[in-house]
Amino acid sequence: MSGVPDVSVVVAVYNTMPYLTECLNSLVGQSIGRERLEIVAVDDGSTDDSGAELDRFAERYPGTVKVLHQENSGGPAAPSNRALDIATGRYVYFIGSDDYLGEEALERMVGYADEHGSDVVVGKMAGTNGRYVHQALYKQNDPDVSLAGSALPFTLANTKLFRRELVEQHKLRFPEHLPVGSDQPFTIEACVRARKISVLADYTCYYAVKRGDASNITYRADHLARLRCTAEIMEFTAGLIEPGPERDAVLRRHFTWELAKLVQDDFPALDPELRREICAGIARLADAYFTDGIRDAMDVKRRVRICLARAGAVEELCEAITSEKRDGAPPFVLDGDRAFARYPGFRDPRFGLADRCFELVGEAVPGRLAQGTELLASAWEQEGESLAYTASVRVPVLGDVDGAALRLVRGAMPKSADKPGARRLPGDQVLDAPVGEMRTEPAGDGAATVLHARVPLERRDVKLGVRVYLDVAGSTYEIPVRGKGRPMPLSRRWGNYADPYRAAAVVNDKGRVVVSTARMFPPKKSLVSRVRSAVARAVKRK
Repeated sequence: MSGVPDVSVVVAVYNTMPYLTECLNSLVGQSIGRERLEIVAVDDGSTDDSGAELDRFAERYPGTVKVLHQENSGGPAAPSNRALDIATGRYVYFIGSDDYLGEEALERMVGYADEHGSDVVVGKMAGTNGRYVHQALYKQNDPDVSLAGSALPFTLANTKLFRRELVEQHKLRFPEHLPVGSDQPFTIEACVRARKISVLADYTCYYAVKRGDASNITYRADHLARLRCTAEIMEFTAGLIEPGPERDAVLRRHFTWELAKLVQDDFPALDPELRREICAGIARLADAYFTDGIRDAMDVKRRVRICLARAGAVEELCEAITSEKRDGAPPFVLDGDRAFARYPGFRDPRFGLADRCFELVGEAVPGRLAQGTELLASAWEQEGESLAYTASVRVPVLGDVDGAALRLVRGAMPKSADKPGARRLPGDQVLDAPVGEMRTEPAGDGAATVLHARVPLERRDVKLGVRVYLDVAGSTYEIPVRGKGRPMPLSRRWGNYADPYRAAAVVNDKGRVVVSTARMFPPKKSLVSRVRSAVARAVKRK
């Protein structure tokens, strides 16, 4: 190789065979060409065949692949730092030794950085083998993004293209004492110092592999190690960024991901002392950094868990996690134009938590409505040409139900009688006026409200879909009514018939929807029609 390579790719390696081979093949096969590429791989004391595989590639590609061997350091930070010390490219890129790149990844990212003068380029990532990769940042190419105005804080891995001049100017290196998340301080500071950060989203540059043995370092760390590392990363961030929207944008990620993951479904089964330690650690961080802006930007489930941990309400936190896993989302309480999730600790004077901790906002409302709404009973009532549909519907709301205009209305039939999600209606949509008789009462378990309704159907109504509507916080939500094994409220025209049919859609034992129909208004045949029918039957018998 002559001259300065365009990009140095850093690979920290520890026991990643056979994944390492695919990783290295994806690098030497890059469309950018090996004359523009430098690969610096550091074997961190591997005990499998990783070291030998690295040496094989170095022998085969002597002008491109550089290999260093060292004793095991316990994490990727030390080998990454050693590689940085000898890297010579204009840019430096980091890849996990069990992951691989798309063929054009480096050529595209280097070209994008040169075109836009970017100090950092984030190429689109995708997960394989069930590996989760946050995708919100990759909706479109963007030559200039920031920490405060994008999903970048939820993509803090070092798997990015960095201008090496930036790295060396600010002496950016990885903290070698952090067993988890050692790439975050490097990435955060690089993004803070960068003149421009760009996103390349129209090509999948990076494929993150979840190993079959789940031995990626992210999946191995215990609760206290993760808590300790997260605390140090948050403190580092707070020392780097002044209080305000940009700091909140970064730290919200840690409350939403790293800290919230410590109080997931496995939390109630942990040792009681460990549970207390976790809550105490979360409380220290929340006291320092959990601003109103961060709190209000989080979804209600994770927000409540952080608030309960901060208050030291360990038993209530366990109950919130256990009951939600067992029964689904809790009901919510309506209070004027506001709605609150009734988790343990809500308005409990022992803890003094603000109502805002439990408040449902925005898109949190439809999912919770749909999850807990159930058709308890339904029937068609018909006497002559008088037809009505009666239903009892359980809705997971409490409190000022009448003030929130909980109602069942008659309107156009939805595309599916059993669609899975509620939706917020556009502000300019006008609903049909409620008709019929309606009353509400608390459910027997005190965890919901039951709406009883009788909706008449007139002969001119050729389509009918019975749904529940609820007004919350200035918005109206449409809730599909679900009920396994019970007739669904449908009516429509069938074929070319002038009169509508009523339909009963029932989920059978095999999970299939069986629809039976009956003419709503049986036609009255004229004398001529009856004579024609009699003649037709006589002819058929001959």
